[in-house]
Amino acid sequence: RKTEDGRRRTEDGRRKTERGGRKTEDGRRRTELIQNVMLTFNIMQISSFKELRVYQLAFRLQQEIYELTKTFPDEEKYSLIDQIRRSSRSVGANIAEAWQKRRYIPHFISKLTDSDSEQSETQHWLSTSLACKYITEEEYNNLIDEYELIGKMLGKMIAEPEKWCKNY
Repeated sequence: RKTEDGRRRTEDGRRKTERGGRKTEDGRRRTELIQNVMLTFNIMQISSFKELRVYQLAFRLQQEIYELTKTFPDEEKYSLIDQIRRSSRSVGANIAEAWQKRRYIPHFISKLTDSDSEQSETQHWLSTSLACKYITEEEYNNLIDEYELIGKMLGKMIAEPEKWCKNY
């Protein structure tokens, strides 16, 4: 959509940037990828939390973080390594719990909110890892982009819980 001044706007009326966002490996803008993922949410066919794209992404990222933290110094074993592994694992665990609590919308939202909090905490620990030079800027940017995508996916579920709970 275009406004009177010719600028592009999204459906919710916010300004759409012409140049903004990072590009993915295939040259598409990150925002395009996010929009495509959001459009492909199809909850009617989902019978298990394991089929949720947001859960699959969270699980894949927790495994990436596990492998990445194997290279961190031993002195971080009981601090940064434990913290980032715990928070990254909690993202998917809370999604799984939310899925089982769909009978009660407030419980469903509460667990999704917990999951969103854990993904934010994981972003903090990734920033710490970058500041300590345990990960590269490229690793950091890739992981942050994907955790931001998880946050947007969770936000959509939180904003429209009835779509996820109505068939339970």
